[in-house]
Parts: sequence; C-alpha cells; structure tokens
Amino acid sequence: MSQQFDLIAIGGGSGGLAVAEKAAQLGKRAAIIERAKLGGTCVNLGCVPKKIMWYAAHLASACAEAPDYGIQVHPGGFDWAKLVAGRNRYVAAINAYWDGYLERLGIAHLKGMGRFVDAHTLAVDGTHYTAEHIVIATGSRPIVPPLPGAELGITSDGFFALEEQPRRVAIIGGGYIGVELAGVLRALGSEVTVVALEDRLLWLFDPLISQVLAENMRASGIEIHLEFEVAALERDSQGLALVARNGQRLADFDQVIWAVGRVPNSAELNLAAAGVEVAPNGLIPTDPYQNTPVPGIYAIGDVAGREPLTPVAIAAGRRLAERLFNNKPELRLDYENIPTVVFTHPPVGKIGLTEEQARERYGETLTVYETQFTPMRYALSTHGFKTAMKLICAGPEERVVGIHLIGDGVDEMLQGFAVAVKMGASKFDLDNTIAIHPCSAEELVTLKEPVRRS
Repeated sequence: MSQQFDLIAIGGGSGGLAVAEKAAQLGKRAAIIERAKLGGTCVNLGCVPKKIMWYAAHLASACAEAPDYGIQVHPGGFDWAKLVAGRNRYVAAINAYWDGYLERLGIAHLKGMGRFVDAHTLAVDGTHYTAEHIVIATGSRPIVPPLPGAELGITSDGFFALEEQPRRVAIIGGGYIGVELAGVLRALGSEVTVVALEDRLLWLFDPLISQVLAENMRASGIEIHLEFEVAALERDSQGLALVARNGQRLADFDQVIWAVGRVPNSAELNLAAAGVEVAPNGLIPTDPYQNTPVPGIYAIGDVAGREPLTPVAIAAGRRLAERLFNNKPELRLDYENIPTVVFTHPPVGKIGLTEEQARERYGETLTVYETQFTPMRYALSTHGFKTAMKLICAGPEERVVGIHLIGDGVDEMLQGFAVAVKMGASKFDLDNTIAIHPCSAEELVTLKEPVRRS
C-alpha cells in the first residue's frame, strides 16, 4: 500500500524545499525525500559555511590593514577550531529551523534515498510513495577525477570537515570554488598555490575580471600556475605533490583540494524506471518550465544544469509550484540576466553578457566603459586590492547588457544594479542617477569615456 501526495520533491536542498513549501502553502499535500541533513549543499557544505569562513578571512585582512590607520591590533593568533565550532553551530541552527518548519507546514520528511518505481511512484527504504507531480532536486557533488593518487586530495566537502588549518595548500581548479577557498585560506594565514587547466582564472567570466582577480590574488601572496594539467598526486617524505602531464612537479603540500567541478546526483534515482533519459554528463534535460519529457516529472537546480545557484533553484521551485497549483500556467523562471557573486578577496560580481558574448549577439553596436582604481578604503594602507568595473551597452540607446565588477563591496552593490539591468536600464539612466560620494559604486554612474578597441 503506497502513501499518496500531491507533490514529492526528491532532495531537501534549496530547490526541493522551495517547491514543497510553496505547494504546502497552496494547500497541497507535499513530501520531501532527503537522506542527509535538510538544506542541501548550500546550507551544509556550500554557501552558508563558506560565507562564515569568508567573513573570518575578511576580518583577518582588516586586522592586517588596521595599523596603517593608527589602530593597534595585538597579535593573538588565529583559532581555527573556534571558528569551525561557531560555523557548525550556525549551520546546525538552520538545520533545526527547517526540521521544525516542515512540521509546522505539514510537509512530510521522508528520510532515506528515493528511487523511482514508475513515473508516479517512489520507493524509500522499502515503502512506496506516489504523487501526481514529482520534482527531482537532488543537486550535485564534487568531482574527483580518476587519476593516480587522486584519493590523496580532498574536495570542498572535505574542506568543511578539516579540524586543523592546513599550512601549505594546493588547490586544483580556477573556478568559483577554487578561487574562493584560495582567498579564505590565504587571508587566514595558509600558504596557497592554485593550479588551473585553463589559461585564466574564472574562464567563464569577462577577461577583465580574470586579469584583475589574478593580480589581486598574487598581491595577497597566492601562487598561480595556469595551463597546468594534473596527471597524478603523490605523497613523499615532504608531503603531497602535484605532477603535471608535462612533467612539472609542485611539492611540499600538507593538503590538496580538488575544485574541478561538480557532477549531478542522478545516477542512484533509477530514472529509467520512470522513462526519464539522462544526458551523458548526468544532467536531466528540461524545457524552460522545468518539465522533463515525462509528464508529471520535473527537475530543478544543479541536476537540471541551468545556472547552479541557490537563488535560481529557489525561484524555479516556487514558480513551478505556482504553475502547478495556483492557476498560473505560463509562470516560469526567466534565466536571462541572473546576477552572481564569487566570494573571492575582494569579491567578484557580474550580470548579463561578457564583452565577447555581447559582440556575438549585437555585433559592433556595442559601447564599452571600463575603470580600474584603488578604492578609498586603502587610502592610508601600504597595500590594497584593485577594483575594476566594466559596463557593456548595446545599440544607439546604449541599453546595459552586461556589468562586471571586482573589488571591495561589489557583492552588495550588484543587487541594486541587477534590478536596473532587469528593468532594461540604459547608460542614460545610470548617468541620470545622482552618485553617492565617496564610494566605489558611484563609478558605475559616472563613467564617461568609452573604451576604443583596435
């Protein structure tokens, strides 16, 4: 005998929680299948604990700069264990909140691994559950490539399990996770080396961002090796070593972190029983409404392969529930102009098209504005990170189609500019806005001379 629900979400992360919550608020009987802690990667092994570590690193950097302003900071060392304990308490409180919140909303929490029996039936630890609508929101996990000695390294999951601070760290990967962990560890006092297969960091971002990020990271003492193809990890008497395809060797590390991407959690779902086909890379194909080709089965979040960001999964889940249960058949998430931030030191932010993407779409009708400067925060410092900004405008009306930022505070300033871009703002609209002075954000509303490309 199976138990019947209106909607079942497989996965208790951001997407699954959002779609089940909205369904319950609309009066539907909803369930979430989750074998681990509620909150998914974001709460337990991603955004939330990462941001706690980022704040600690930010404070450590501020302490280093304080004497330049006449503020005497008495060195007392850094207590990794205290930081980790506080971070874990914060995460545990969020887990507890979700446990209680599901109970208050009447959402069933089915603990275990869900596997399809057919298109409308799931098995969890031998019990069958059925629903007219099933949402796959199982997220993704870090990749460890099948290379000799790969098991000697840890992933971002392992980073959050470290009980002691590693003193010499190699990070393999120049994407989001790699550069974020590099900044945190370096600011907290570790010696950090980053190696990347590509010819620049954050290769999916505008080249201006990659360039200034590398400059800032090197200025902080991070060693960077680009176009470094790792062939193996080895351990010797001095510690861990990275061996490249070309024979280059980087050694004497006490920790190596894999940050080379993530793979969707789709292999254990028995999707074939429901008739859902999976792409070779594990992604579940969906249309713009999150539908898989099988009626009544949907996929959201990382497992669907569109913009793997927590707010994206939440927004997609809420809109899906509204479409299914609140008579809004055309409601869906617009995947254009989604802002994103990388919590490097200092952070990176972007919305819209890179310059290359904009030229492919709009041809030579672009006007590009750029600026680079040292922000006022470092006016009295003997060292300081660069800020850089790029504004990409299209057509005679100079509609803003891309904003790219790196520098102190850009993580906070981008949200407001994202609203403007989403509303179709032009360069005139920005110029017509009174600047707030003195701050870095004012640069975006005072840019004057366009960049001349040869």
